Amino acid sequence: MMTQGGQGPAVREGDQLKITHVSFEGDKLLLEINGGLKSGRRFVDRIEVGMGNSTRPVSGASGVATFGTYISVNFHKPLENLTAADVKRILLPLMTFDLRTASKLYVETLPPEMQKAIAEKRASEGMDREQVKLALGSPVRKYRETKDGIDLEDWIYGQAPGKITFVTFKGPKVVKVKEQYAGLGSETAPTRIIVP
Repeated sequence: MMTQGGQGPAVREGDQLKITHVSFEGDKLLLEINGGLKSGRRFVDRIEVGMGNSTRPVSGASGVATFGTYISVNFHKPLENLTAADVKRILLPLMTFDLRTASKLYVETLPPEMQKAIAEKRASEGMDREQVKLALGSPVRKYRETKDGIDLEDWIYGQAPGKITFVTFKGPKVVKVKEQYAGLGSETAPTRIIVP
């Protein structure tokens, strides 16, 4: 998708774009993409700072146009009963409205039982650190210890009062998931070295 005036691409294939304004003009639907093509100077472009007799502009831009564009959909007849679904269908050759993040695409490659655990927001044995983060987010605390020459790391989720989840890693994989409930003033965390 090119900017008006041939100033380069407004959006490349695979880039995320934003429809920033929608307007109707007679039998046309006008969509502003990524702010449209707005030329001219902003107030910040006129601010300069310096010392002595020399000054420099604060902004590096000097009236450079933004890199958005417009899409005009001409229906050649009055617009009646046009729905958002209709507009999406019309624009489908140009853009997709099904936003799938890299995380979602990654989860789709995992075995079904792992996908189910992540969807249910729970950790399970065999997960790696990234999969646990997808399921539970970042831990509240981490503890490490070496037991019989084996390095273990606990990720702790939640705090008292309430449910506390301990996810224990041996190397890169989860080997144990333990949940317990703690009341006010309860000590639930094992005594280990705190990892920032």
